[in-house]
Amino acid sequence: MAPDTFSAAERAAMKAAAAEARTAAKRAKLADKAAAERQDCVDAIAALPDEDRSIVERLHEVVTAAGPDLAPRTWYGMPAYARDGKVVCFVQPASKFGVRYVTLGFQDTAALDDGDLWPTSYAVTAVDDRVGVRVAELVRRAMG
Repeated sequence: MAPDTFSAAERAAMKAAAAEARTAAKRAKLADKAAAERQDCVDAIAALPDEDRSIVERLHEVVTAAGPDLAPRTWYGMPAYARDGKVVCFVQPASKFGVRYVTLGFQDTAALDDGDLWPTSYAVTAVDDRVGVRVAELVRRAMG
C-alpha cells in the first residue's frame, strides 16, 4: 500500500484504535473496567476544541439519558456508546477530520432499519431541545 493511502487523520484514528485495544487488554482484569472506559469517554470529550466540545457534551448527556444500558467508551478516539461490547452509536467531532459539522453515527448493531433504505449518520451543528428530543428518539429506537 502506498504511504499516502491514508490521511494523517485516518492514521491517527487507527493509532487511537490500537491504543484503545492495548488499554482494553490491560483492563480485562480490572474490577471496574466500565468505569475506566466511561472516564476515557469523558476525557476524550474534555480534550475537544471548544466548538466541538459544547455539542459533543450535550450529545453525551442525551445519549446516556436515552440509552442507560449503553456503556460510554472511546472508539477510534471518539466518544462511543456500546451494548454488550459492540458500539451502537458514536460521535465524530468535526475537528477529527476537519469537516464542518459533528456527526452522530450508528453502527449496524443499531435497530434503525426502515425498509430498504435508512440513514445511519446525522450532521449536527447544534443541540437545542428539538435536536435533543430527536437524538433521544433515535437512541431509544437503536436499542430495539
